[in-house]
Amino acid sequence: MDVIPGPAYAHRYGTDFWELGPGTGLAVGEGAEPAARWLRSTLGAATGLPLAPASAHGDDVIRLSVDPAAANSAAAESYQLAVTPKGAHLIGGGPAGLFWGAQTLRQLLGPAAFRRAPLPGGQWRLPLLHIQDAPRFRWRGLMLDVARHFMPKDGVLRYLDLMAAHKLNVLHFHLTDDQGWRVEIKRHPRLTEVGSWRARTKFGHRASPLWEEKPHGGYYTQDDIREIVAYAAERHIAVVPEIDVPGHSQAAIAAYPELGNTDVIDTTSLSVWDNWGISPNVLAPTDNTLRFYEGVFEELLELFPGEFVHLGGDECLKDQWRQSATAQARIKELGVGDEDGLQAWFVRHFDTWLSARGRRLIGWDEILEGGLAEGAAVSSWRGYEGGVTAARAGHDVVMCPEQQVYLDHRQADGPDEPVPIGYVRTLEDVYRFEPVPAELTAAEAAHVLGTQANLWTEVMEDHARVDYQAFPRLAAFAEVAWSALPAPAERDFAGFERRMTAHYRRLDALGVGYRPPTGPLPWQRRPGVLGRPIEGSPPNK
Repeated sequence: MDVIPGPAYAHRYGTDFWELGPGTGLAVGEGAEPAARWLRSTLGAATGLPLAPASAHGDDVIRLSVDPAAANSAAAESYQLAVTPKGAHLIGGGPAGLFWGAQTLRQLLGPAAFRRAPLPGGQWRLPLLHIQDAPRFRWRGLMLDVARHFMPKDGVLRYLDLMAAHKLNVLHFHLTDDQGWRVEIKRHPRLTEVGSWRARTKFGHRASPLWEEKPHGGYYTQDDIREIVAYAAERHIAVVPEIDVPGHSQAAIAAYPELGNTDVIDTTSLSVWDNWGISPNVLAPTDNTLRFYEGVFEELLELFPGEFVHLGGDECLKDQWRQSATAQARIKELGVGDEDGLQAWFVRHFDTWLSARGRRLIGWDEILEGGLAEGAAVSSWRGYEGGVTAARAGHDVVMCPEQQVYLDHRQADGPDEPVPIGYVRTLEDVYRFEPVPAELTAAEAAHVLGTQANLWTEVMEDHARVDYQAFPRLAAFAEVAWSALPAPAERDFAGFERRMTAHYRRLDALGVGYRPPTGPLPWQRRPGVLGRPIEGSPPNK
C-alpha cells in the first residue's frame, strides 16, 4: 500500500475492499470528537458523503476511539486501523494518534480524497487491512522563514494542512530577521510600521547587484497569530516562534535605533536590510535592549502557548561589540571574558527569564559558544557537531543539519535548476538522512528530540517557489522523521519512489507545485551520495 510516511506494521487481507457510501456512518467515542470534525469537514467535502452519527455496533461504520490507557503516555501519537468487509475501526493512543490515523485513512481512499469537492462518479473504498503505527520522534518539524519573503496568513494555514498530511507536528516559525519583522507587538508598534517593509529585494543569491525595485513586506496581526496557532492545534501541530537575537536584528534596529550599537555607528541611518547574507548590525548588550525584548516576549507568550520559544542566536557578527566601548565595559562588568561570553550572557538571561515563566529556550547551535545556557535546547544546523556536543552535555537537540535538510538548497546540478544555492540535495539524499549521530551512546541519543527540515526563503519569492523547493523532498523527510527506517545505506529508496507515484497524485489534488520527478527509473539507480556545494555559492542561513 502506498502510504507515506510508511507505517510500522501493515498487513493487507487479500484484494477486496470495503466500500463507503451515503449510508456510511461515523461512530465517535469519548475524546474522538476533534478527529470526527476533521473527517467530516475534509473527507465530507472531498467525497460528498455525510458521515452521519452512527452506532458503534452497526455495520457500514467508521468507528473512532481513543485508548484511555495511552492518552497521556509516550504512545499518545500511536494509532491502529482495522478495515473489515463491514467497516473500519480507528483507535488512537490519544487524540493526536487518532488524527494521524485519520491521515492514513485519507491516503488509503485515493488521491481524490485530497480534493475540496467531489468529482463525478467517485468511488470510495478502503482495502481490507490492519495497520499499527507510531512515530519515531517526538519533534517532526518544518522551519518556515517568513522574514526574508513574507508568506500571507492563508499560505501559512495551507502549509499547516500540508504538514498534517505528512504527520509533521512542529512549525518552527522564523518571524524576524535583518530583512523583516513579521509579528505585531503592540507596545512597540514601529517594529511592524517600519520593520515589516523593505524598499527593495535582491534577486538570487550571488554577488551580482540585481534588485527588484519595489517594496516588499507584510506582517501578522496578533489575531492572525492566534488563528494560526489555533488552526495548528486542531491539527496537533505545535508552533514555535523564533525571534532572532542578538544578530539578524537589523529590521528591529531600523525601527528602534537605540537597540543598536550607537557608539559605533549612526543607527538612525539604518533601514530594513535589502541584501542577503549576515548583517553586521547587531543588538547592543544593554539593559535597555533586555527590557525591550522582555516586552516583546511577554506579548509572544500570550500568543504562543507551547513549551518552546526559539531565540535564534545564530551568526551574530561581533565586530561592533569589539569596537563598542559600551560592550567592552559590559564584558568587564560581567566578567564574561570576551564577545562570545557576552552572547552567552545574553542567551542565559532569556533562558532564565523564560524558565521562570514555565517555558524553554531553544536556539541555533551558536548558543554553544561561550557556554550553553542551562536548560536550553539546541537546533543543530551547522552539521552534526553542535548536536553531538549538546547531547553529550545533557541538553536536548533537534537535528537540522544544513548539509542534509536545508530544502532551499537545489535539488539537482543541472543548469535549469532555479537559483543554484548551497548543496545539491536530491530526493534520495533526503531519504537517506539519519537524524541521530552514530557516535552518540543510547543515553546521549535520548536527548535527540527529533528532526526538522528548514525552508529559508531568500530565493523563494512566493508560494509556488516554496512548493517547488519543499516537495517532493518534504515527503521523504516526513518518512525519515516518522518511520523507524533501517540504516541509511539499507533504506528501500526504490520502494519509496514507487509509493511516491501515488503520492504525486495526492499532491496534485492538493495543488502543490512540486518539482517534477526526473532521472533514471528506480531499478536504474545506484545508492545516493550526498551532494557537493555549488561552486561560487556558499551555503548561508
